[in-house]
Amino acid sequence: MVEKHSELEYAVQQLVLSPSDVEFFDQLIPAIRDASRDGRSYQLLQSLSQYSNDREAEIEKICSTNHQDFTTSVNQLLRVREVTVDLTSEILKLNQAIQLSTEKLAGQKRLLVESRGVRQNIDEATKSLNECLEVLQLANQVHDLLGKKSHYAALRALDELQNVQLRGITQYQVAETIRKSVPATKKMIADAVMTDLNTWLFRIRETSQFLGEVAFYHTEQRRTRQKERAEKIAYLSNYKLNSAIELVSNEDIEFDTLDNEDVQVDFTPLFECLHIHNALGQNDKFRADYAATRRQQKELLIPVSITLIDTEESSLSELLEGIAGFAIVEKATMQKAPGLRSVTDVDELWESMCQTAIALISKALREVDNAELLLKIKGVIALFIQTMESWGYPVEALDSFLLVLFEKYAELLKRRFSDDFQEIVSTDDYMPMPINNMDEYEKVVTVSWYTPEKSTDELRFPCVLPFSQMYPLCCIDIRNFLNQFYFFSDDHFQQPRVIDDTLKISLDELLSEKVCRSLVERLSSQYLGQIVQILINLEHFETACQELEQLLVAARSSSSIGGSIVLNATEEFRGHKKTAEKRIFELVNSKIDDLIETAEYDWTAHVLEKEPSNYMQTLTQYLSNIMNTVLLGLPTEIKELIYFDALSHAASMILSLPLAPTVRKINPNGVAALAKDVKFLSDFVDTLGNPILQQNLDELQQTIALMQADNSDEYYDVSTRNKKYGRVDASNGPLLLEKYAENIYEKFLPTNKLYLGSHMPYKVVAEQKVFLLFRQDSVAIDCFPRTNMPLNGTQPQKSEYCHVVFIELHDIKPERLYPFPQV
Repeated sequence: MVEKHSELEYAVQQLVLSPSDVEFFDQLIPAIRDASRDGRSYQLLQSLSQYSNDREAEIEKICSTNHQDFTTSVNQLLRVREVTVDLTSEILKLNQAIQLSTEKLAGQKRLLVESRGVRQNIDEATKSLNECLEVLQLANQVHDLLGKKSHYAALRALDELQNVQLRGITQYQVAETIRKSVPATKKMIADAVMTDLNTWLFRIRETSQFLGEVAFYHTEQRRTRQKERAEKIAYLSNYKLNSAIELVSNEDIEFDTLDNEDVQVDFTPLFECLHIHNALGQNDKFRADYAATRRQQKELLIPVSITLIDTEESSLSELLEGIAGFAIVEKATMQKAPGLRSVTDVDELWESMCQTAIALISKALREVDNAELLLKIKGVIALFIQTMESWGYPVEALDSFLLVLFEKYAELLKRRFSDDFQEIVSTDDYMPMPINNMDEYEKVVTVSWYTPEKSTDELRFPCVLPFSQMYPLCCIDIRNFLNQFYFFSDDHFQQPRVIDDTLKISLDELLSEKVCRSLVERLSSQYLGQIVQILINLEHFETACQELEQLLVAARSSSSIGGSIVLNATEEFRGHKKTAEKRIFELVNSKIDDLIETAEYDWTAHVLEKEPSNYMQTLTQYLSNIMNTVLLGLPTEIKELIYFDALSHAASMILSLPLAPTVRKINPNGVAALAKDVKFLSDFVDTLGNPILQQNLDELQQTIALMQADNSDEYYDVSTRNKKYGRVDASNGPLLLEKYAENIYEKFLPTNKLYLGSHMPYKVVAEQKVFLLFRQDSVAIDCFPRTNMPLNGTQPQKSEYCHVVFIELHDIKPERLYPFPQV
């Protein structure tokens, strides 16, 4: 109460202190209104009266000191009083008006209170209806979102409906109805999202091949960039595709296999399905269903069979591109949704697809019989391997399969080049290769392992090269064989050492079996020119093999064992050069035999021959001709060896003529004829300019010298024989001397007396240096040359120089030759 009274006094003070009338009335009216409203009008009047009395007292006090001021103040106060009376009257009127208004307001308030109850009921009903409408609207929104395929939004809306909105209207029947429909709606959402996922999976399956094709193209682009970098920087060639260096080099080139201008794979349906099943608490079921679906798609992806005969390998490419696309989606799914696909499941699918693909390709490989086609097949598989390796898949099984492909590739190459070598060898003319111009010469020299003896400036065309046409053709094939072997290691092949080993073995077999053996088989020819050309070719092939050994060392991979490489074919060509030389000896000696067989010596001629025999002239002419024609292309050492063997053989054959059993007697004229021929042959050998060749005639010349010696007894003196007749055969010398001596002894026999006087058989015994003539009763009756040794009763003694000749005295001719009998 005190506070209220103080407020009135404060209000009155403010009224009095108002600077203007306007403000005075602006403050007075609210004060009166507040006092009337609160029932304090009387207190307001009291406050105003009290304020008036206080001011009067103060005025009187002031007036007591200043009358004029007082008078003025009284006048002002009277005016204030008048105003106050007027205001009081107005306040009373206003009070009455307020009282009337208050009564009216009280009536309206009663009406308002009554309307508020109705309004509250209406508001509560409206609120309930709005809440139900919101729930129904949200329920309808769930179905609308399903219609728009906004499955996750629909599920969130349903979750909000179930966990938030329905709680506010649980007292209504509609809430129960909606609550019961929630499971069915969730199932509807799950079915709808699975339908969309299956549609997405179908599109993914249809897109897998194209996705794989794009991935292959990107890998091919990386290959190209890597090769270009390797050409600019040599050491980069040591780093293969997918190596750390290569990956770093491509960091500035961004390419998303799953999202590019050619193909876009949107994983939204998968994420949505995953989120929805996660929200539904069905993660395990969804993972199992998804894994089963992907396994089924994998089975649909793999065809029953493929063909590799098509030159475009479309069937193989489609298979591997489809597998690549499928596997890339699996790997991307693991990266984008880590909990959906396990590493084990993906690896099992990958392993299964690889094994199936390998089985299909292996079955189709049986039809492939072309190495170039197989190389293209390997290229597609290598591209597949490199692509999948970049996605982190294990490729050991595919690398092992490449080894199977390489074995077949090597077999096909060997078969094809074997046929090529066989055809080259069989169709060769085995003649020195003619060259018509410089272009032909350079081409041949470039492809062949051949070091020309003359510089290009010294060449004159047309000319001939020592080898036949087969040699450069084989060299071309060998180079192609090497290149095509190493083509297999291009792009991707993890076992280059296998290539090195297989190449060496295959090349060895081709050169040994198809080239060397075929040439050796043709050594049976009777044509000497062909045999000579084969020998020349063998020598060049030996050189080629030595060059190939160095080439293989330089070309082998760094993983191969170091050291030299030795081809067995090198030794085979070297060894069969001896075979060819031997065959040349055989043919030349055969011709020599034929010529010497035409020799017609009259060993007991009565007339001395003046000219060399025809066969000897033909023989020397033949040797001269073959050396200047057929054997001209052979190296000098081989030609000299042929000469050496031919002359040695000719000397042996000539020497065998007087040693023949049919030749029983030889007279000086026969020996002279033989000596003339040997002298002619010796003169021919002198023209060859090689003194060593004369050694082949030493035995023949010494034998003739022995037969023409004045004192043949020197042969039986060991020291003299070794000095003058050291090359004469120990058994041939006595035999020829015997034939020659029998003819001499006939001159000393008393032919007529013996023939007329007795038909008793005698025997002549050559014992060491003396020829003894015995009767059949072993009594010595004569000797030649004449000696002082007693003859009567002498028994012939066996020695290494002794043999017995029975002589029928009536014709003075040896009948047969016997070993010396034991006496």
